[in-house]
Amino acid sequence: MAQREVLDSTDTTGAQPGMQALVRGLRVLDFIAESPAPVRFTTLLDATGLPKGTLHRILQTLIEERYLQLVARDQSYKLGSRPFQLAHRVWDQFDLRGAAEPELIRLSQLAQEAVRLGHLDGDQVLYIDQRDPARQVRIGNGVGARSAIHATALGKAMAAHLRESDRRALIAEGRLQAFTDHTIVSHGDLDQQLNIIKARGYAISVGEQHEDVSAVAAAILDHRARPIGAVGIVGPSYRLPPERLHAMGRDVIEAARRIAGNVGELAMSISVNTQPLGAVMEDVTYAIPGEDFLGEGPFWSPDDKLLHWVDILAPAVISADPATGKRVSQAMPELIGVAVPKASGGFICATETGVKTLSPNGQIQPLCDPEADMPGNRLNDGKCDALGRLWVGSLAINTEPGKGKLWRIDADGTATCMESGIHISNGLGWSPDHRTFYFTDSGIRTIWAYDFDLERGEIANRRAFVTLDEEQGVPDGLCVDAEGGVWVAIWDGWKVCRFNADGTLDREVSVPVPRPTSCCFGGADLKTLFITTARIRLSAQQLADAPMSGSILAFRPGQVGQNDTVFAG
Repeated sequence: MAQREVLDSTDTTGAQPGMQALVRGLRVLDFIAESPAPVRFTTLLDATGLPKGTLHRILQTLIEERYLQLVARDQSYKLGSRPFQLAHRVWDQFDLRGAAEPELIRLSQLAQEAVRLGHLDGDQVLYIDQRDPARQVRIGNGVGARSAIHATALGKAMAAHLRESDRRALIAEGRLQAFTDHTIVSHGDLDQQLNIIKARGYAISVGEQHEDVSAVAAAILDHRARPIGAVGIVGPSYRLPPERLHAMGRDVIEAARRIAGNVGELAMSISVNTQPLGAVMEDVTYAIPGEDFLGEGPFWSPDDKLLHWVDILAPAVISADPATGKRVSQAMPELIGVAVPKASGGFICATETGVKTLSPNGQIQPLCDPEADMPGNRLNDGKCDALGRLWVGSLAINTEPGKGKLWRIDADGTATCMESGIHISNGLGWSPDHRTFYFTDSGIRTIWAYDFDLERGEIANRRAFVTLDEEQGVPDGLCVDAEGGVWVAIWDGWKVCRFNADGTLDREVSVPVPRPTSCCFGGADLKTLFITTARIRLSAQQLADAPMSGSILAFRPGQVGQNDTVFAG
């Protein structure tokens, strides 16, 4: 923030007589609250333009009243406990209907369907408001009605964000009534779907409570990321097919956040950087058409000339022949981060509940569960080193910082924790000489480099390889070419970048989608860079502007890749 802007914000001209000190104190409090890290006195002095003595008195008063806290280590200032106590009281008095009214009207006009607002009432959803468009065939007014949590989009959206104990109590075995043939009545199946909903950010229901009614909804979260309600679009199933419901997922997420005042799970990105002006599209082709929610983990198999990858949120393992574009999809029962072919056939899969094998005939068997004591986590991206050991990272499903880890999975299923305290584990790879290991923490926009001991399977000497600014996008999946160049898909960056081994930027390749997710080299000569992409949480207009989102792209950059390694088990 420029100094002049802050000086303007501390101008007390026009304040009521005697209120100048209060206004100055509130502006100082706002400045500290909006800063990403504790603020030192000299920074405040320069930014506010206040006399040193005046600033000292303001800060001391705010500390005494517990609005601020002094960090003794470096004599900086951060928020104290009092604002958080007030936040609890604000939410206790929160007027959900009043806050939601403008969003209900906006959504109804946007979708031309009924929009409902509801909250949990015991073990049911109570509808407390509804807005209808002006059309002949409409959904009946549901205000005052109650519906089952497990069979409605609004109910599932809220249940996905409950604490584990509360969720178990609501969806216990024997309590799930079947209303139609589409109602989920298995506790295990519903629990896994709720985790997918939590990761997507929205829920859909297709004929689950009433045969011909479908809906899409998002939870309204308080400052603790707990559900206080949900907002959803509801209509006849013939007007709301699944593809339209998913396309409107971002709209209900956005509405829920506006209702809550943009608090709650802010780590889940719905904003999209605009396509850079003047970006020159190179010869990026439409290799394999598709509509993946979140394509990830591409792996080129030279023996059968197939590209394998996963759609984390479908969830599914997908294989396709780039020559024909024909896709074969194996549905999975839970979130899946990566699927790597096994030497013995089938795949090794990193899933929500551990590492599992997927046989060629579709049988799923557990291999190990390294995070069995962390039910709020899931495994994400992974890759095998030159000796066939799987390296895979994890993250909290709600993307809470510091919950992720990096694991090494040996051929016999032995799991060893190699790193902890990760925010969002993502892309990884090795230099051609196997002496450097790269590992991405997307939550802090950083790719780490480690010294790598191939024989012992150990890493050491972590250092930052590349860190991106917010406006540049987020580093996601990566691969390393035969020359040691590191290719990185930049989420929300509309590009794939190549970095030299010293971390300097060598090349930017513009792509026609905002959310490329990962990449690998393939083709007969290993000279084609295949790029997975995502369409999750893109609005209908954004999808119209970037119709290749969710497909596999291809590009021939001039470099040769390295062969991917299968799992040794």
